[in-house]
Amino acid sequence: MDTKYIFVTGGVVSSLGKGIISASIGKLLQARGYKVTIQKFDPYINIDPGTLNPYEHGECYVTEDGFETDLDLGHYERFTGIHTTRDNSITTGRIYKTVIDRERHGDYLGKTIQVVPHITDEIKRRMLRRGEYDFVITEVGGTIGDIESAPFMEAIRQLRWQLGRDAVCVHLTYVPYLKAADELKTKPTQHSVKELQGMGIQPDILVLRTERHLSDSMRLKVASFCNVDLECVVQSEDMPSIYEVPVNMQRQGLDAAILRKIGIPVGETPAMKPWHDFLEKQRTASREVHVALVGKYDLQDAYKSIRESLNLAGIYNDVKTRIHFVNSEEIDTQNVADKLNGMAGVLICPGFGQRGIEGKIVAAEYGRTHDVPTFGICLGMQMMVIEFARNVLGYQDANSAEMRETNSQPLAQKEGRNNPVNVIDLMEEQKSITQLGGTMRLGAYDCELVKGSRTWEAYGKDTLIKERHRHRYEFNNLYKEEYESAGMKCVGINPDAHLVEIVEIPEKRWYIGTQFHPEYSSTVLHPHPLFMSFIKACI
Repeated sequence: MDTKYIFVTGGVVSSLGKGIISASIGKLLQARGYKVTIQKFDPYINIDPGTLNPYEHGECYVTEDGFETDLDLGHYERFTGIHTTRDNSITTGRIYKTVIDRERHGDYLGKTIQVVPHITDEIKRRMLRRGEYDFVITEVGGTIGDIESAPFMEAIRQLRWQLGRDAVCVHLTYVPYLKAADELKTKPTQHSVKELQGMGIQPDILVLRTERHLSDSMRLKVASFCNVDLECVVQSEDMPSIYEVPVNMQRQGLDAAILRKIGIPVGETPAMKPWHDFLEKQRTASREVHVALVGKYDLQDAYKSIRESLNLAGIYNDVKTRIHFVNSEEIDTQNVADKLNGMAGVLICPGFGQRGIEGKIVAAEYGRTHDVPTFGICLGMQMMVIEFARNVLGYQDANSAEMRETNSQPLAQKEGRNNPVNVIDLMEEQKSITQLGGTMRLGAYDCELVKGSRTWEAYGKDTLIKERHRHRYEFNNLYKEEYESAGMKCVGINPDAHLVEIVEIPEKRWYIGTQFHPEYSSTVLHPHPLFMSFIKACI
C-alpha cells in the first residue's frame, strides 16, 4: 500500500486539542493494523521549543534521539506507543535554516530564493515520508489565518493536488455556546472553513469541538454550509478524560470516514480491548491518593508528562491520583508541614535556574525526615542530593555549580571547607559550550542498575535500562563515597560516562531521585515502572 497522508489543521481558536485528535486518529488506525507516525509542524521561528518559556509553551518533550520538541509529541507517544524522533517535530525556524544553509552552500546558484517554491518545497519534502509508514499524520500548529502558517497551508494545498485520494484534510473547529441566547453557534466554524477554502483547501472531515452535544440537524447545517458529507462531521465533546477521546471518535466513525475518503475498505471495527480495559479501570477507581507536585511553574502543561504519568500509574494501581501543585517559591522551613500536610507522596519537579530551588530543598528534607515517599526528577534529584549534603554530610554551603556565580575547582572545594561545595557540577563536555539551544545532554542513554536496589526491583529486575535526559549538570563523583557511607546509595550508573543516574535511600519507604526523565516513556498501555512503584508506595 502506498503511504497515505492525513493533515490536521485548526480553526477559530487555538488550544482546541489538535494534538489529542491527531493522537486519537493514530491510535484508531493503529488498532486496524496500520503502521502510523504522527508529526507536528509549528509555525514559530525557534529551531525547537528548548529555549521557550514553559509558561507560554508548556513542557519541552524530548525524543529518544535527543531532540527537544513540542508537548504534543508526548500525547502521540502516550496514545500510540510509537517512538518519535527529530523528524516528527518541525518548526518554521528549521525550514528556513535548511533553505538558507543550502543557499549559502551554493545549491541555488543563479536563483532568487522565495517562499514559493523554495520554502514550500522544503515543507513538502519533510511532510512526505514515503515507504516507512501506511499513514503519516501531520498536525499543523496555530490557527487558520495566522500569517506564520501560510507557507504550511500552501504546501498542504499543493500536496492535496499531487496526492489525490492519498491525502485527507481533517479540520478541527470550535462551536461555541452562547449562554445568554441559550444557543450553539456554527458561524465561527463556517468562517473558518471559508478561510481554509480561500487558501485552496477543502476539508474532507470536520471535527467540531463543543462543550454541549450537537443535534443531527446542527451537524447537517454545518455539512451543507461547508461542503462536507454528513458522516464526515464529527463532534468532539468534552470528555471526563482525554483517553476517552479515541473511543468517542471511533463511535462516530472518524477512522471509517478517513478510510472511505482514501478509498480503503473499512472492514470490521477493532475491539481495542486493552484500551477499553484501561478505561474501565479508570472509571472504577474509587480510592484517592494525594501527591504534592513541588515546582515553580504554576501551569498544568508545564509538567504535562509528569502529571499524565502519575495519573496512569494511579489507574493501574486502582486509585485516582489527586495532584496538588505546591509552588516551590512559597515553601520554607516554617510552612512546609502545612503545605505538604495530608500528602501521601511528594514529587520534586525538574527545571532550570535559581528560582524556587530552596523550596525544593526544604521539600526534599521534609520527605526524607518524615519518611514520605519522595520522587525527584532531574533538578529534583539534584535538590535531594544538595539537601543530603547540607543536612547529613554537614556541608552547609553545598550547592550546584549552576546556582553559583562562579565555578570553583571541585577538589579545592572539598579540601578547603571555607570554599563552596559543588555536589552537583557542570558536566565535563559542557564546559566549552557557549550556545544554549540544543546543546544539553539530550536523549536516551544506558543506565546500569545495582542489583537488589528498590529501583532494580521496580524495573522488574532488569540490570540495564535506557532513559531520556535533558540536563547540563551532574552528580559530582568526588563525593560519591561519602554519600554511600552516609546512606544515600548511587544505584544507577551510566556505563560509559560513569555518571550517577539514580540515587536512593534504601532505609526509607521510597526515596528515589533520577537524573533522567522517566515521564517521557510512560504510555497508556505501558505505564513507567518507577511511577508505578512510587504510587504503590504512596498507597
